[in-house]
Amino acid sequence: MTTPTAFGQQLIAMHGWGGDSRAWLPWRDAAQRRGWNWQSGERGYGPLPPFEPSWPEGRGPRSVLVHSLGLHLLPRAVLEQADAVVLLASFGRFVPPGEAGRAWRAALRVMQSRIASGAGERVLQDFLAAAAAPDPVALLPAGPGHEPLAACSLERLRHDLLLLGRTSGLPAGFPARARLLIIEAGADGIVAPNARQQLCLALPKAERWLIEAAGHSLLGANLVEPVLDWLETE
Repeated sequence: MTTPTAFGQQLIAMHGWGGDSRAWLPWRDAAQRRGWNWQSGERGYGPLPPFEPSWPEGRGPRSVLVHSLGLHLLPRAVLEQADAVVLLASFGRFVPPGEAGRAWRAALRVMQSRIASGAGERVLQDFLAAAAAPDPVALLPAGPGHEPLAACSLERLRHDLLLLGRTSGLPAGFPARARLLIIEAGADGIVAPNARQQLCLALPKAERWLIEAAGHSLLGANLVEPVLDWLETE
């Protein structure tokens, strides 16, 4: 999961709920072509073993890329040492407060109940379809939804679904002085518009890219090279 180099950028990426590190392979390959160091965190929802990244010794700026819940899955020691953070379809608080969050709270309760009743694989497949929309789910890269899930994988999904519902803002250790890039999916069917707005309000100095037609998984957004170029530009 690591591409070590002596110089250049040091990058750590973290996938979101229901995904895994295979989604970052195009990013890793592009970073490697630039001679950069790359690590992908892994929660182990599918066949890949869990992997907790840490910053290697060496020179170069430290940058974090997170998708969705990935912001809340990184170790604090990784996040607080980042010089730049790229947030892809991410959020501070997932469930909006009050009446605005009622539908999201209800959806999370139903998902937990279905996982507990033995329908965890179906829950994941439904989620992935919603995350891909408006694009076909077939366009998603290989990930946990493509294989049967082990009991330990289902337990991690259940545990992190609870974490998702409990997020209340930016995680501890968020680097306030880092360069920040927020990439919003304009057709996101997972993250509430209120949650997207609150993230932008919490990070007023962040640069913001809105991909109008993209769903939560940002399929077809062609972000790899533009984001790496952004990281390379001081």
